[in-house]
Amino acid sequence: MPFNPELCRNESEVESKLIVQYLLPQLGYTPDTWHQEVAVGSIRLDFLAFAAQVIPFVLDANSPLSVVMEAKHPKQNLNHHVLRLRHYLTSLHVRYGLLTNGKEIRIYQKLQTDIQLIFQCSGKEVEIKLENIKSLIGKESLKERQLVDKSEFKITENNFNFETKRENSMKTIAIYHNKGGVGKTTVAVNLAAALSKKGKRVLLIDIDSQANTTFATGLIKFQFDEDDDLRDSNIYHLLESGDFYLIPDVTRKSHYFNNPELDVIPAHINLIEGQYKLNQIDASKTRLVTKLKKVEQEYDIVIIDTPPSRDLYAKVALVAADYLIIPSDLKPFANQGLLSVKNFIIEVNEFREMIGKPHIILMGILASKISTNSKFLQYTFPKQRSVILERYNLPLMETVIYDRTVLSECMNQTITVGDLEYPDPKSVVKYAEEVKSDAQKSAMEFDILADEVLIGIGLNK
Repeated sequence: MPFNPELCRNESEVESKLIVQYLLPQLGYTPDTWHQEVAVGSIRLDFLAFAAQVIPFVLDANSPLSVVMEAKHPKQNLNHHVLRLRHYLTSLHVRYGLLTNGKEIRIYQKLQTDIQLIFQCSGKEVEIKLENIKSLIGKESLKERQLVDKSEFKITENNFNFETKRENSMKTIAIYHNKGGVGKTTVAVNLAAALSKKGKRVLLIDIDSQANTTFATGLIKFQFDEDDDLRDSNIYHLLESGDFYLIPDVTRKSHYFNNPELDVIPAHINLIEGQYKLNQIDASKTRLVTKLKKVEQEYDIVIIDTPPSRDLYAKVALVAADYLIIPSDLKPFANQGLLSVKNFIIEVNEFREMIGKPHIILMGILASKISTNSKFLQYTFPKQRSVILERYNLPLMETVIYDRTVLSECMNQTITVGDLEYPDPKSVVKYAEEVKSDAQKSAMEFDILADEVLIGIGLNK
């Protein structure tokens, strides 16, 4: 019976009518060679089909060649899901991925740490293009290529693990928006955690007097002023002194926040009082640049959480950074602030030219704190994204960070010592390893963001 894409009115019908009833049987997969709703760690796959029967279910380098099939709502743009599919294929070492919304069918192939589109057709063409699809991801075609592809896989893995000499490869990324409440700190700390989880050596810098990153990474372990061990050694002292307070002198370990732990340069409420003095010291604007230069062999990536303002500290961060990410909930007030952000970038770039630094590279607007409501995602969210591109002429990052209560829940963990309760925050990456909840969904979003960032800064190899 031919497939009719008009019969697929939602994601569930794309799954049942296109994939289960049509594609899987036509491609030669029997019920013992495919699985639906597959959970592998924090990853949730719609369908996973194998070239041979796999009982018990196992997925590793020795598994028969397999294909991931992901179904989306007919009204969803498949471009928004390519990065997630890439994450699935590269993380699980699966060679092929099929992505469809019923109206369009795409097949991607994993190539080392990236994916490539190798086939595309409309839903109406699937019947006449079926032999092409079979030749790529049909069960028998995969079985025939299994031995060859296994040997190629081993070579790929060896190449992937080969380490070359590190030379001036450190990249610095500022997380900035002059509108507060858009998820800046959440993005900064959890992106740093996700990058660290991928084996990158990460330095996280808090340059905001609200010290939210300092709190979120568990460095505020005191209840009374007299126990404050951050007052006399924080980002202010690094900027204030030319000869003393180098980065190793002010860096703290976020021991329990993430695994692996992060290096963090803390902020303090006293930054507010110190700003006037720093404004009188011209060199303070470039001291972060100078001192980061001294540790460029120690870290792969530096993440800077900035204040929601256009003050000295924000300027210091953007002068020091190579790249800029602008988190935004895409709501009107945040969007209106983008004009001010664009003007601030122009101002910063003028200063960068004066000190011989190239312009900062805008990685894009990162949609953050986005509602998971299905109607919102179907009707409102696409319009909000189009506004960024069309009205503000700014690039959009592909990753989306959704608004989940677990993101505040993991940062508000506490520990009781005697009669006192102390903050004991966790990154969502670490929290997802300890609990079964939306933490796994959020952790995967930051994992995908980390992949997008690594590609953007050229450290994905």
